[in-house]
Amino acid sequence: MLWAIAIVLGILWLLGLISSYTLGGFIHILLVLAIIVILVNIIQSRRAT
Repeated sequence: MLWAIAIVLGILWLLGLISSYTLGGFIHILLVLAIIVILVNIIQSRRAT
């Protein structure tokens, strides 16, 4: 589930970066959220084992 969210956020970030710079900081916020989701997923998977 978290991987799907991270992938969607990453794709939205790439589309926003390629299409226009009108949203400015919002595009980078999406990237940060995607990275946070990936890190949380990695941390949770290490605790489970």
